[in-house]
Amino acid sequence: MTGSPLKILSGKLLEELAAQAAASPRRRAHYNLHAAAGDPVQRFFVAACRDSYFRPHRHQSKSELALVLRGRFEVLLFDAAGAVIHRHAIGEGTPAFAWEVPRATWHTLLPDADGATFLEVKEGPYEPATAVEFAPWAPAEGDAAAVAYMEGLRGG
Repeated sequence: MTGSPLKILSGKLLEELAAQAAASPRRRAHYNLHAAAGDPVQRFFVAACRDSYFRPHRHQSKSELALVLRGRFEVLLFDAAGAVIHRHAIGEGTPAFAWEVPRATWHTLLPDADGATFLEVKEGPYEPATAVEFAPWAPAEGDAAAVAYMEGLRGG
């Protein structure tokens, strides 16, 4: 049979995504399953290296659901002043395999190793101007202080 509309996603895709993350200055890579930013449901894979910095942020009007496919992540939740109020290990070696962050919740991710990958699902459409609010108390991505901040979150 030819012309099937079924998307088949293999381990090779995750390997390629991990290689793209390793070569990226941001140390992570995305692969969209949805066709366009305007789609009502956004679905994408994210592969990250251990040193990828996910600046603490929140989504004011949307929750996010993530399923770990490879590796492990620590998911940290913060109060409004930037203090860590919850820390959860999710993925390999833990009893948990997924997380859902409620809307308007400050959070970040700490990948445990290169190639850690998750599938994220959230409501669309994606609107860049309102999609994310970055925490004013955390260094910006690319800021020299970001590495030390991230290592501090790890406890290192």
